[in-house]
Amino acid sequence: MNKIVILIHCRDQKGIIAAVTNYIASIDGNIIYLDQHVDSDQDVFFMRLECEFAKDRFNLDDIKDNFQKNLANPFSMSWSIQLQERKPRMAIFVSKYDHCLYDILSRYSTGELHVEIPIIISNHNDLSSVAQRFSIPFSCIPFTKENKEAGEEAQLTILEKNQIDFIVLARYMQIITPNLIELYKNKIINIHHSFLPAFPGAKPYHSAFNRGVKIIGATSHYVTEALDEGPIIEQDITRVTHTHSIEDFIMKGKDLERIVLARAIKLHSERKTMVYNNKTVVFA
Repeated sequence: MNKIVILIHCRDQKGIIAAVTNYIASIDGNIIYLDQHVDSDQDVFFMRLECEFAKDRFNLDDIKDNFQKNLANPFSMSWSIQLQERKPRMAIFVSKYDHCLYDILSRYSTGELHVEIPIIISNHNDLSSVAQRFSIPFSCIPFTKENKEAGEEAQLTILEKNQIDFIVLARYMQIITPNLIELYKNKIINIHHSFLPAFPGAKPYHSAFNRGVKIIGATSHYVTEALDEGPIIEQDITRVTHTHSIEDFIMKGKDLERIVLARAIKLHSERKTMVYNNKTVVFA
């Protein structure tokens, strides 16, 4: 069987679900999953479908053309149709922290993540041995204020060469350039602790410890030009008390970053997220 994933959003209006499901039935498709959401404040409709087709009655290009003509145009839809079996190609950007990188590559090597990872890009050579251990090409591109333009050009060349669909910042400690953000709009995923904006700077866990916080969190979001303010994909927290040390805070924070980033990657790669007005609709 051939399986596809359809994502739709448009102005909320009568008959959308009936029109879509009747269309799938008319081309001998079988809907195996359907979920929808209406943002009543914005009057916007969202829907995600998984459908399957017999191999001898399947032509993806014809489905897309007919969908555009018979559904997308009449309802003014924004939409995408993807083969479910196709694994998106993911680039990892990383600096010197290795905990998220190890976690991603471990999950990838066991088949947990529905992705291909053709390249790891870093602004340091420190983690090249990790990439080598998992047999993934590693490229070091120094990135500073002085060579920002050349660094961006080198990044873009590698991303294009490897036909990258989306990027994951696995604790990449550089600001992503506006050009790269525009080229990969809603396709760059970041992870950070949830102390922002209360505890910015190089040692947020120390600041949080000194303030006596009771909750540690992590947030994964799409990258926008507004630093750490992009659409949120996934978050989680754990509680801490006065009995925990700064080292405990850091360890718990790293654990959360691993888990939350992995969840965000899975949601994105399985095409379960939709972005609208700097928020996400997540069909988990």
